[in-house]
Amino acid sequence: MNSLVDKKVINRLYEASQAGVVIRLIIRGICVLRPGLAGVSENITVHSIVGRFLEHSRLFYFYNNGEEDVFLSSADWMPRNLNERIELLVPIEYGPHKERIKEILRLNYEDNVNGHVMNSDGTYTLLDALTTDGAIDAQAAFQKEAETREGPVETEN
Repeated sequence: MNSLVDKKVINRLYEASQAGVVIRLIIRGICVLRPGLAGVSENITVHSIVGRFLEHSRLFYFYNNGEEDVFLSSADWMPRNLNERIELLVPIEYGPHKERIKEILRLNYEDNVNGHVMNSDGTYTLLDALTTDGAIDAQAAFQKEAETREGPVETEN
């Protein structure tokens, strides 16, 4: 998503982290949550991707007790979006679409060309492409995929 500033949502994320839930967030812009705070948010990581395209998807993946839930949303987690606007949160139930969204999230999270990780003090550190198995540029990968795709995307009829 682009922004995470809603204090109620942030407090619930902190509570989940304290209960042992592993939380991986991809937030391009404003993030008031602080990851990696002892006793508060040590199970939370925040990545930010700022590349050539100022893209930010609002895709959500939840895994709980063997159950997977995948959603698309129109809202950033900001009070004005959650409380003052009409926004959508749509469940994705078609298996191939769920898998595609999981792949998009995975590739974005692993981006080490334009990806940054938030430190507990709110600063960011560039993920270093040189210290991994290779450079992963999610936006370039998605662009290449779109340019080489032939025909319409398969959907369920």
